[in-house]
Amino acid sequence: MNEFLKKRIDRKLEVLPDERVYQILDYIEFLESKYAAKTSGEPGPFQKLAETVEDTMRAGRLSAGAIRGTMDAMSAAGRVMGGLAAAGKAVVDQVAGGNEGQRLETPPASSETRLPGTGAVPLPPQAGSA
Repeated sequence: MNEFLKKRIDRKLEVLPDERVYQILDYIEFLESKYAAKTSGEPGPFQKLAETVEDTMRAGRLSAGAIRGTMDAMSAAGRVMGGLAAAGKAVVDQVAGGNEGQRLETPPASSETRLPGTGAVPLPPQAGSA
């Protein structure tokens, strides 16, 4: 779909009440199930959850205002979760990138730091003990 058509549809949808927009969504989903040769990109897990919540609220005949408020809150939560996921990935990438080519090794124990035959490290002498 070209950008001009998307903008035109957006302009038409913005002036309609939410009840009519949900009717349009139902019709689009019907057309998709009947005529779509391929499915659109699979939504992520959080998007699936939000759509399920929205469909459940619609089936329960909640008001469009209540649905809109809930979906606005879920949208905000989705943005927060997306930001947290991006921040976590950045940290992992930074840590992984900073350790490239480096191996974590323990230094070999010298015979002076281990007790003979035990592998134990002796405790340092304490002050005042003879």
